[in-house]
Amino acid sequence: MNTLRLVLFTRYPVPGSAKTRLIPALGADAAAAVHKRLTERTVETLKQTGKSVEIRFSGGDTNSFSSWLGNDLSYLPQVDGDLTERLLAAINPAPVIFLGSDTPDLSAHHVNAAIHALQKSDVVIGPADDGGYYLIGIAKPYPFLFENMRWSTEHVMPDTLHRLRQQKIGFELLETLHDCDRPEDLDRWPWLTS
Repeated sequence: MNTLRLVLFTRYPVPGSAKTRLIPALGADAAAAVHKRLTERTVETLKQTGKSVEIRFSGGDTNSFSSWLGNDLSYLPQVDGDLTERLLAAINPAPVIFLGSDTPDLSAHHVNAAIHALQKSDVVIGPADDGGYYLIGIAKPYPFLFENMRWSTEHVMPDTLHRLRQQKIGFELLETLHDCDRPEDLDRWPWLTS
């Protein structure tokens, strides 16, 4: 069996291109600062698991990312295209757990629970309160979980579960967490903008 990978999708915190949905409330610089803080926190959380961490990046290069997040991680540029194409390009080798950097309450406990779940189930999902997920782990490559998805909608989680049930693939659900995507989400975490 291949070694489990933790794959974090993130972008360089360039004002105007990071956390764009927060810009109307915070301005471009402060929205990028929120993204920077969230990414750093997520990386530290993933490091606590002792597993190898792979950063799939956009908006910078390997040098800028290793200067920012450290040279003890693997760095690969994201492929061009939508989220489907970016996930499919990173699907091998499995097992792999995909994460984003939008979940302030993510802890090593959640990631370790996902790692443990993948030892018993084919798929593990960390549901987000908005109908998506903050984490998805697969024991084998399952491209059908990412193809023709209605990303960034409340349909992501229900569609994913429907596909798993259709294919009779066992899965485990983790605790539901909140993502920080919209201005109204910021009230939940005052420390993000302090």
